[in-house]
Parts: sequence; structure tokens; C-alpha cells
Amino acid sequence: MNAIRAGGRSLRTRLLLLITAVLIVVCAAMALTTVLAQRAYLLGDLDDRVTDAAARSLGWASLRPALASDLTFLQESGHPAGLLAARLDAGGNVLAAATVGQDAPPRHLTGAQTAALSGIGPDGRLHTRTVPGLGSYRLTAVRDHGVRVLAGLPADDVQDMIGGLVVIEAVAAAAGLTAAGAGCAVVIRRQLRPLGRVAATAVEVLRAPLCRGEVSALTRVPERDTDPGSEAGQVGAALNRMIGHVESALAERRRSEERVRRSEERMRRFLADASHELRTPLASIAGYAELMNRGTDRIEPGLAWRRVTAESARMTGLVEDLLLLARLDDGRPLESAEVDLAALVAESVRDARAAGGGHDWQLELRLDEAPLALGDESRLRQVVANLLANARVHTPAGTRVVTGVEARGGRCAVRVRDDGPGIPASLLPTVFERFTRADASRARATAGAGAGLGLAVVAAITAAHGGRVDVRSEPGRTEFTVELPLAGGSGADSPAAARGPRAAACRVPEPAAPPSSARVPEPAAPPSSARVQKVAAPPPA
Repeated sequence: MNAIRAGGRSLRTRLLLLITAVLIVVCAAMALTTVLAQRAYLLGDLDDRVTDAAARSLGWASLRPALASDLTFLQESGHPAGLLAARLDAGGNVLAAATVGQDAPPRHLTGAQTAALSGIGPDGRLHTRTVPGLGSYRLTAVRDHGVRVLAGLPADDVQDMIGGLVVIEAVAAAAGLTAAGAGCAVVIRRQLRPLGRVAATAVEVLRAPLCRGEVSALTRVPERDTDPGSEAGQVGAALNRMIGHVESALAERRRSEERVRRSEERMRRFLADASHELRTPLASIAGYAELMNRGTDRIEPGLAWRRVTAESARMTGLVEDLLLLARLDDGRPLESAEVDLAALVAESVRDARAAGGGHDWQLELRLDEAPLALGDESRLRQVVANLLANARVHTPAGTRVVTGVEARGGRCAVRVRDDGPGIPASLLPTVFERFTRADASRARATAGAGAGLGLAVVAAITAAHGGRVDVRSEPGRTEFTVELPLAGGSGADSPAAARGPRAAACRVPEPAAPPSSARVPEPAAPPSSARVQKVAAPPPA
């Protein structure tokens, strides 16, 4: 844009007209002041000379007071050229009048010229009269002891000088205004260029397809046009800030749309996975029930009952996990009490040793403070149990699994480390998502594998307790870390802290007798080179 337009006329034109008007007023005021001052000076000088001439004429006329019409004093030398002198009677009428020429005898005035001098009283006041044939005169009349004399000098020279001064002032003012206008036009054009560039940037932003949200980077005002020291720079900087806000809004809208799209996709996958996970045990239960209805000769009732019970337990666990995740997503409060994490982890390791005797289970305690966390003991126990079950199911027999508890600096960390095959790097970012499994297919070939909710439950419970969970994995070493804040009451006064820092490492002994529980026997899991594979979306909160 060449000019910023406002009110139907460009800002450049308006500024130029305004500046020109101001310059005209200033030049006119200066010229008028100069002319008036010069005129006052010239008229003052002329008035002084007229007064002096009248006084000299009165002095000469006073030498012959009886001769009322005598003008012989005009023949004396020393009179200025163009002097007009007259004798007046007591009524102020002109008795005789003549003028003095350059190197010429006095010349008497005609009747018409004499009539132009009437009405001037001998009071010493100055008057301006136009005498036919002689021009403009500055006149005054004085008297002394009955002698009355009128004298005057030509004023045309003064008028001509003032007129010439006016012409000179007008020409100089016109030339100055022309030069100033041209200079102002150039300066205004240069000064408004930043605004033009700002306007051009605004037009480019206006032409961008903002409604479709396809803009990656909007045009910005150049850095040179964002100087806060100038008004144009302030406008440019403000426009850049506005463009930044627009870009942020567009980016946020794109992120929101992407989140909505991903949420819908996760919802669809979640519903599909949940339906599949629930359908499998339901189909198994329905199948065994149908075989039982057809008669006991087709299947042993005890086997059918055990399979129905196992599938019911499996379906119940899945539903409970989904319900727990939904409650945690809703932010429902958990039970809150002090939990000794060291004791909880030790008990969980013993339970894992009983369930997976083919693994080498170890426990490490590194405690600088009492490992007392504030939370729901049953849920925290579920966190540790899920991590140990993950290590047991997805690593081959003989794998060493080390579970450690560390407490220092107001934080407690529970680490589950094994020397199994590890987790593929491509799966690490989604390992804590729901329905993430080692087998990518819906029909899992890995025996003993769960529904892919165990680690999701770990992450949700940990977050609900104000902690965080992390995983690092490479072939031969995989470590899950759960960090939780210690209870506010734990510290130097606690029994564990009174014993001072301690570190311990022990192999969990095999229990003398297997635990008596009503768990359905779980088939042993074959070695697996991956812990998780399938990724599915969590249900909406």
C-alpha cells in the first residue's frame, strides 16, 4: 500500500495539507509582522520629517506675521524636495499654498489642489491626503502667536517601499512554501513507509486461509519496523504480537483437533479391544455351558466347571481393571493412610516367588528415610504386583528380577529390574497405554498374557498418588521405576530414620509350603522377546 487511507483521503495527503496550511499561516504572520513593522518605522520617520519641516516653516513665517499670505520663506535653501507649505487663516482656510521642487522655484497650487488641503486644523496632528497631480502627502498644521502654517511631505515613496516589501515577502514566502512543501512531501513519504509495510503485512495476513487452519507461519512485520521508539514501530510490534497470538490460537486449534481425532480413534480402538476382551471369556463360558447342556458324555463336568470359573475370573479381573481406570479418570479420591513401602514390596516379592518359582527373585533396600507413603495400600500393592507379574509373564524362566526400594530426599522409588530380553524401542512410548500387549493381533498367541491393562493401571494409580512411573529398557536390562512422595510425618523422628541410612540386598527365600489360595492355575508363559505390542486408546474420562 502506497499510503495509509483514513476518512477517504490518504494520511500522507492529510499530513501534507495540514503542514502546508501551518506553514502558510506562519509565513503570512511573519510577512505581515515584517511589513507592519517596516511601515510603522517608515511612517514614523516621515512623520518626524514632516513635523520638523512644519516647525521650520512656522519659524520662517513668524518673521513676517503681518503678511498672512506670504510664502517667501520657501525660497530659502535647505527645504526638502517636494515640500508643500501653506498659510492658514484663523478659520483654518488655506490663504496661499505652494510646493518646492528639485532645483526649481516654488510652485503655487491650483484651486483643486488647495481644496484637498481643507479641513486640517492647526493642532499638530498628522494627516494623509491625496493632492491631485502631486500624489499622497503626509500633512500637519501648527500655529504660534497667530501665525498658522501647514506643511507636508510626499508619502508615495514610503507607500512604494512598503508595496515593494510586500511583493518581496510574498515571493519569498511562495518560494519557501514550495520548497517546504516538496521537502515535507519527501519526508512524510519516507516516514510513512514503515506504516505502508505494516499495512502490507496486515493485508498478507488477511489473505492467508486462516479459516481452514492450514497456515504454518504467518508473515511478520520486519524487525526494522518494530522499533518501540517510533509510533510506526509500536504499530508494527503490536501487529507482530497479534500475529503471534493468532498463530498460537491456530496451533492450539490444530492441537485440539488432533487431540479430538486421536481421542475418537482411541475410543474406537478401546471399544473394539474391550469388546474383544470381554467376548473371549463370554464365548468360552457360553461354549462350555452349551457342552454341559448337551450331556456329560461330551465333556467332563469338572473340567467344564473349572474352565467356566477361570474365564469368569478373567472377565471379572478385566471389568475390575476397567472400572478402576474409569474411577481414576474421574478423579475419585482413594483411601489415604501411611503405607510402609518396604514391607509392602517384600510381601509382594514373596508372593511373586510363590507364583513364579522359575525366576530368580531378589530384594534390595536402600533407605535414608522411612519409606512411608501416604496412599491406598491395596492400590499400591496392586502397582507392585502388576510390575512383578509383568516381569514374570514376559521373561523366560531363570531370569533374575531385582526389586528395590529407595527412600531419600522426601521421595521413595520402587524399582523392578530384570535381565530379560527387553522391550522394543518402538513400543516404549506407548507401554503405559491401555490394551498394550506383546502380541499385535487380537487373537493372542502368547499364553498367560493379559488384556494389556496392567501397566496402564500402574500409571493411573501412581498418578493418583502424586507420583510418576518410568521405564528404561535395552536387551538384557529392563527397569520400571515408580516414584512416590513420602508421607509428611516421615523423617528424622521415624524409627527407620533413627536407625540411619541402610542398604540391604537379599534373595527372597522360597516358602516352605505353597500358598493355599483359590487361584485358577495359570499356564507357564513361554519365553518372549517383547513385553508389549498392541496399543489401544483409553476410555474417555
